[in-house]
Amino acid sequence: MDIKILGPGCPRCEQVHKAVMEAVRETGVEASVEKVTDTMQIASYGVLGTPAIVIDGKVKSAGKIPTKDQVKEWLS
Repeated sequence: MDIKILGPGCPRCEQVHKAVMEAVRETGVEASVEKVTDTMQIASYGVLGTPAIVIDGKVKSAGKIPTKDQVKEWLS
């Protein structure tokens, strides 16, 4: 599974990264997690608000901080 966290590295982005990492650890899913901070790369996903989460090429969340439980649902 390929997970990308899109955002400039702000505190909200860090919260999302933490929730994703905890969800990955708790579900035991094999995943690579990458932070994407390049604005052109972020724009290529059609995301207008950050932080955003992209799982296997699909935007799952943008402009908000999902709960760890929401992230776990996306991983299953």
